[in-house]
Amino acid sequence: MDAARETHYDALIARCAGIPPAPTAVIHPCDAPSLSGAVDAAAAGLIAPILVGPAARIRGVAATEKLDIGAFPLIDTPHSHASAEHAVALVRAGKAQALMKGSLHTDEVMGAVVAKETGLRTERRVSHVFVMDVPTYPKPLLVTDAAVNIFPTLEEKADIIANAIALARALGTKLPKVAILSAVETVTAKIPSTIEAAALCKMADRGQISGGILDGPLAFDNAINAQAAAAKGIVSAVAGEADILLVPDLEAGNMLAKTLTFLANAEAAGIVLGARVPIILTSRADSLRARLASCAVAAIYAHRQGQAKGQPA
Repeated sequence: MDAARETHYDALIARCAGIPPAPTAVIHPCDAPSLSGAVDAAAAGLIAPILVGPAARIRGVAATEKLDIGAFPLIDTPHSHASAEHAVALVRAGKAQALMKGSLHTDEVMGAVVAKETGLRTERRVSHVFVMDVPTYPKPLLVTDAAVNIFPTLEEKADIIANAIALARALGTKLPKVAILSAVETVTAKIPSTIEAAALCKMADRGQISGGILDGPLAFDNAINAQAAAAKGIVSAVAGEADILLVPDLEAGNMLAKTLTFLANAEAAGIVLGARVPIILTSRADSLRARLASCAVAAIYAHRQGQAKGQPA
């Protein structure tokens, strides 16, 4: 494995050494990847799992995979929908500071999270952020939103940016640089995402989006490569140095994240933000390092939330 990649994710995991493990409701961990991921994250001191799902199935997976789950609370539920609802209830009761998806559909998790009366909504739109470790890029690269919002509106993109900025700041970037991506770097009515990019930058100028530096529209090359930006005469504090990439829509984001993963040998940790607590969404294709990094990101963010609510940051 590339040493630089280890440095990015190892640094995130190492930062959790002084943070108490986040009590995390693990939703329906009824297969080997999801249950072993929770056990591994607990062994690394990142989370304190609360297993929520059919107890017999969970114990069966643990026995088959030789996983010791004896130290973890296990709440028996009949099926995946009930698992998601009960996990959300644990957060509402103050017993969990994060959620972790197990072997159920993301839609089931998010349905329980955004339920009007019983969910975990805040005033902000929920969105997903990939924290990507790309061997050819000198720092973690946040890509949003590639998993939740399909065709976000201008107002929803403002929330998506705000969520990503909050995460980047929690991870240690004091003034994150946000590149708003499109196919070109000039504003044209023929490509609506360029107009929205310009509007988002003006919203930042007016204080409607704060905490980071925005620029856009930027094409992908000049967002992450200073030479490409210079060749096109782009003068920008963001171009070539982006911390966050805001994609035009879910299709573009999903293809970008998977291209980086499968062609650039990147790894992708990811969480959902904008709810009361961070939500860890892992995939069966994720490596152990990516799973641990997702848990580390959630733990750091949950700790930062706790500080904001009751303690000095």
